[in-house]
Amino acid sequence: MPKYRFHKLAAIVVLVGFAAWMVTGEFSSVGSAAADNEPKAGEAEQPKAADAGKAKPAEAEQPKAPLRTVAIITPPRRTYARAIRISGLTEADKRAVLATRVAGVINKLPVKQGQRVKTGDLVLMLAAEEKLSAVSNAKQLLVQRQAELDAALRLMKTGNLPKLQLDTARSNLTLAQSHLEAAQAELDRNEVKAPFDGVIDRVPVELGSSVMQGGEVATILSLDPVIARGEVSERDLGYLKIGDKANVRLVSGQNVEGTVRYISRDASSATRTFRVEIAIPNPEGTIPAGMTAEIALSAQPTDAVMLPRSVVTLGDKGDLGIRAVDKDDKVVFFPIDLVDDTPTGLVLGGIPADARIIVAGQELVKEGEAVKPVEADQATIQKLLGEATAGTQ
Repeated sequence: MPKYRFHKLAAIVVLVGFAAWMVTGEFSSVGSAAADNEPKAGEAEQPKAADAGKAKPAEAEQPKAPLRTVAIITPPRRTYARAIRISGLTEADKRAVLATRVAGVINKLPVKQGQRVKTGDLVLMLAAEEKLSAVSNAKQLLVQRQAELDAALRLMKTGNLPKLQLDTARSNLTLAQSHLEAAQAELDRNEVKAPFDGVIDRVPVELGSSVMQGGEVATILSLDPVIARGEVSERDLGYLKIGDKANVRLVSGQNVEGTVRYISRDASSATRTFRVEIAIPNPEGTIPAGMTAEIALSAQPTDAVMLPRSVVTLGDKGDLGIRAVDKDDKVVFFPIDLVDDTPTGLVLGGIPADARIIVAGQELVKEGEAVKPVEADQATIQKLLGEATAGTQ
């Protein structure tokens, strides 16, 4: 019996110890934990407070990644004339479609297509024998009435004519003048004359043919000056003014110069652009209307730099600009203002005067990143500019 009670007591002790081990979360063997807690032979036991105050050995520092090297330049600044390039067409300064005011048969047609005419030159005349006769009769009657008035005046001076008869003679002369003017106006309706100096561009009728009232008989163009018409954007409108110079390159390869004579203040509802007209001297009429043209407007000068096209990149917000290096050798982004696009590079405004612009490696870095800037050599710059030139050819 005593032996049974001893075994029972031992089982209870083991059960209590196992429960305590589970509650404390100590999963290592109790023996090994105790052995670890006991000081090793020959080692002095250190106070627990001193152990708590000791710092853990510092972990080995990770080697820093080397800074990315970028090539930079500080380009010279100059004053550039802002260039605005648009596509357009040439058109006549004036254009008129001539028409008859009465119906009739064409009796005279002294002009032909391509002929130059002056203001008031006869372009067409309808047959009007009866109207010519009416004018002739009205002129003879006017001469007669003038003679009667002259005779009445002489008699009046001698006292042999009553004043009432003199008034009648004057009234008859006035009436004869009215008849002549009416007959002449009726004859003039049979004539079509040039309203301005120009070139006859089209004559859709023939001598002897019949035309209706209001029928088209000729088209006249004034081509000196010839007008180059284009549309500018809302952004560029503020840079232009009347009198600015413009270079116009025609599709034929001819280059001419002109002057801005008109800038619309009413935008197109479809494109939100504004009409611009360039007056180009054309005394010989060599530039026709309706020819495709590329218009380069020279607007107000601005302070800018010239850089290769390859330096332009997109910022974090999707806007165009360039990346540069600040005084702390960190990457910064500057939005650009495109002043001109030349064969040798881009003329860019909106860049600070002391900006160190990245010309190589700008696509491999981002804003705020520390970099190692090195000055770009002339060979690199010339290569970049050469690539920009080749890209335009």
